[in-house]
Amino acid sequence: METAAQRFIPVRQRDLTDLLAGHGALPPDDQGRFAALVDLLDATFHFEFRSRLEELKDAYAPFRHDPDTRTIHAYDEEELVAARRRLVEGLEELLEDANFERIDIEEIHRAFEEESLLSVRVEVDFDDLDEVLVYRRGENVREQELESWGGLRTRTVTFTNYEKVLVFVTFKDAAHFGHRDVDVDALPFDPGSTVLKLFQDVPRADIEMLFPNTQVRMRRIDKLLIGVPAVISGIIILATRLAATLGLILLLLGFWLGFRDERVELDQSTLLALGAGLGTLGSYLVRQFTKYKARQMEFMKTLADNLYFRNLDNDAGVFFNLLDAAEEEETKEALLAWYFLRAADGPSSRDDLDAAVESWFAETLDIRFDFEVCDGVEKLRRFGLVEGEDDALTAVPADEALRLLDARWDRFFEHSSPTSG
Repeated sequence: METAAQRFIPVRQRDLTDLLAGHGALPPDDQGRFAALVDLLDATFHFEFRSRLEELKDAYAPFRHDPDTRTIHAYDEEELVAARRRLVEGLEELLEDANFERIDIEEIHRAFEEESLLSVRVEVDFDDLDEVLVYRRGENVREQELESWGGLRTRTVTFTNYEKVLVFVTFKDAAHFGHRDVDVDALPFDPGSTVLKLFQDVPRADIEMLFPNTQVRMRRIDKLLIGVPAVISGIIILATRLAATLGLILLLLGFWLGFRDERVELDQSTLLALGAGLGTLGSYLVRQFTKYKARQMEFMKTLADNLYFRNLDNDAGVFFNLLDAAEEEETKEALLAWYFLRAADGPSSRDDLDAAVESWFAETLDIRFDFEVCDGVEKLRRFGLVEGEDDALTAVPADEALRLLDARWDRFFEHSSPTSG
């Protein structure tokens, strides 16, 4: 079930193009040129985003994790700060174009307080982090059955799910951890490093599991499940197998500490009994420690499996994913604005256009979202595809739109040739 007020248009560009072509609301002359207009509009946005991709790759170069390319330039501290700032600004702009919504730190902390769908408790030390960006896109409400008490009890949980979640994190430098007397070599991450990841299908209550410095912790119920049986079995072993050994140990301690004058005779049978008792105690302690570590490993595997199937992309690969999403969103917004302005009986205001687009999606696909009408109209203005003021907008015919876009495309490759004298 989709929630309201999302900017993201939850339909593929190709599917949207086919739906609009089949809608048949355009004037006859426009209908025949609609496919060509979509292709040229898409190509224009693709070329514009190409330069932004190169800018992001350059800004990310000092922090990249791909070891297959050699580093030619050595970056000083000032260059690193400038590159990171360009990276953050470029990434935020790209996420905005792709219609992602930022999750602020307060919302993240609220998510920590919600019940996780996984039987794992984790903690995140935000003091380790220098900069944090978390963005989401595509929000819906889902239901899932959860088992408890070893599968004896099930219950249905309703939760908010995010279709896409981006996490960008930079860790503080080594000096920060040195001041806290932390062993830098023992940290599960590199101080000063940058982490960029994209995930899918993330329950809001499980956002904390996406952070790279997540630490698995035992829940209270898990501690009880391990601790109570351990105490009971310990009492039984103490009463049945270790009573004689414990008494012998107390006698020895009493003699050695001067509380007892009579010596304790340690013959072969006594030593065997003492060794057997200590062996039983050691075996019990090892068994309980093994159970604890096995439980902890089970939690870590659950967390790893969960992240493995939710991870979409990492590092510089995220840029390509986001750029493709942003290109589609930009094209869809401009396409919808042009189409419904051309399909109108006369000039339309921004509010009329906004209502027409949202009503068509609701009636045709039962999809409700907040159409970015201002962005759509501004894109058309930038390309010269719309005329009139905001209260009386008219889109140019398809022939004129193709001519304008073709001329703009030609200007992308303008160059001067030397003239012969």
